[in-house]
This record gives sequence, C-alpha cells and structure tokens, in this order.
Amino acid sequence: MGIIATIIIGAIAGWLGSLMYKGTSLGLLGNIIVGVVGSFVGNWLFGVLGIHLGEGWIGAILTGAIGAIVVLFLINLITKKK
Repeated sequence: MGIIATIIIGAIAGWLGSLMYKGTSLGLLGNIIVGVVGSFVGNWLFGVLGIHLGEGWIGAILTGAIGAIVVLFLINLITKKK
C-alpha cells in the first residue's frame, strides 16, 4: 500500500476511533498518527486473536479504527489527570 493510501486510511481510522472513544480531540495530524499506529496495533492484535475483518480499504479502516480505540485508551490511561 502506498504512503498516500496509508495516510488516508490512517486519517479515517483515527477519526472513527476518536468518534467511538470519547476523549480529547487530537486534531487532523493526531488522528492520522493515531490511525496509522492503530492500524499496526489492530493488525497485530487481530493476528494474535486469529480475527480477520476482510480485505481492501474497508477491512483496513475497520482494523485501524479498532486499533486506534486501543491506542486512544492507552493514551488517555497514561495522560489522565487525577
């Protein structure tokens, strides 16, 4: 997958993840970063669990969004103010 496709999928996945997980907004660049990192986390996690969400853009976006939720949860867990 090309770099442009990765950025687009990361942006969509990060945006969907931030919609599903209510937390602080990270902006467009933050959503792209969280989405790309979330894609790696989602691929790793689903590989370990033996889950496959499909091929193509839709599968990549869903995997990235679920991974982004995990990443956002960990970010909020670490940076949560008491």
